[in-house]
Amino acid sequence: MKRRDFVKGAALAAGAAALTACGKEEQAAAPKEVAPAAPALSKQLRQLKMVTTWPKGFPGVGTGAQRLADSISAMTEGRISVKLYGGGELVPALESFNAVSSGTADMYHGAEYYWQGNSKAFNFFTTVPFGLTATEMDAWLYYGGGQDLWDELAAGFNVKAFAAGNTGVQMGGWFNKEINTVEDYKGLKMRMPGLGGEVIRQLGGQSITTPASEIFSALQSGAIDATEWVGPWNDLAMGFYKVAKYYYYPGFHEPGSTLSCGINTTVWNSFSAQDQAIVAFACAAENNRMLAEFNANNGGALKTLVEEHGVQLRRQSDDILKALGEASGVVLAEVASSDPMTRKIYDSFMSFRKQALDWTSKSEMAFTAARALDYTYGG
Repeated sequence: MKRRDFVKGAALAAGAAALTACGKEEQAAAPKEVAPAAPALSKQLRQLKMVTTWPKGFPGVGTGAQRLADSISAMTEGRISVKLYGGGELVPALESFNAVSSGTADMYHGAEYYWQGNSKAFNFFTTVPFGLTATEMDAWLYYGGGQDLWDELAAGFNVKAFAAGNTGVQMGGWFNKEINTVEDYKGLKMRMPGLGGEVIRQLGGQSITTPASEIFSALQSGAIDATEWVGPWNDLAMGFYKVAKYYYYPGFHEPGSTLSCGINTTVWNSFSAQDQAIVAFACAAENNRMLAEFNANNGGALKTLVEEHGVQLRRQSDDILKALGEASGVVLAEVASSDPMTRKIYDSFMSFRKQALDWTSKSEMAFTAARALDYTYGG
């Protein structure tokens, strides 16, 4: 027998003996029937509903959401059991936030820019065009004041949110025609959510937000001319190579896409301090683990797309990237003027971005440029 079980059994036996002795004394004084009390532990068990914006079990985003749900259940030893619902199973994928805000569901796993209809400021907590990389986003959220601002924003919608995944820098997207000049964006119908979609509009294109489960059919039918999704690992699984020929990089729109776990604030406040800490750490762990998983799988998937499926990999020209950058600046400035809260978040984000640009140029960018030089390394 395990020591913990032995101690627990001894404690229960001692408690039972004490209750029996006490019960005999009370019965002698005033005999009466008392209904047996339910075990205290059973009152603490809870099953929460987590809705997602992803197809259930989809590589990376879907499996990461499930891993988070399982981690919370395991780390709380079953006090909190989280049942996951894929996009559309309990509520429509893009209604996940509203479902949690209203209490229809307890938690969501998704991307905050899907909620920009509630506030443009939510974009900053997923990604913005030419914004922060994954590591820079973490730095802003954890140590640059980003999380406090996120808490302030989300509290107005009855939600407590955490970073709970990251897909890293994304590809520019799949196109059914070559993109050689900025003019080629005019009239283009492209699936691109968030502020990246606003940039496409700035260049004369049309931006469409489509749930993951509907992207392939929209591209196949011609309802859209192009789409971005995530990167090679996820794009291979989606089968976009079957209906689009050109695969462009880099993705200007999502340099480090933070995914999130949002919890209804009434549910969050009902957790003990211990369980709140467990949920927060589970989210932080998944935030790191998902990024590692994408980085581990993207390279091999890209090789498969090019070598086995004949995908034409293209780099967007510097002229196009500069035009996208200029348009991004215009879009962000317009967003900043939306309301005081959005302006407050914008100011914090842009200040941190300036600092990050300086450091990253002297650290990771400088190193990767050095690593790419022509020299003999190993065998």
